[in-house]
Amino acid sequence: MEGKTPDVSSTTPKPLTPAQKQLLKRQQDLEYFKRHSKQLRSRNLITGLTIGAFVVGIFSYTILSVRQERMMDEIDNEAKVYVMKGPRTGANS
Repeated sequence: MEGKTPDVSSTTPKPLTPAQKQLLKRQQDLEYFKRHSKQLRSRNLITGLTIGAFVVGIFSYTILSVRQERMMDEIDNEAKVYVMKGPRTGANS
């Protein structure tokens, strides 16, 4: 029996359980994020600033257009008053 080779089943690795697979995947993800955290942080910062600038731009445009609309209403009211109180000549009295 001394000349026998070792059992093949003892040298092959056992299949991983689902819990072990999940743990391995989480460890790989953690290592990835540790290696790439600075790059991810800068990308997130750029994305956040871009979205913020877009929102501020839309807000500013909205406020400006509403303000202009109010000014146009005031000008229209002034024009109506001017037409009603305009100079009286022989042609329009």
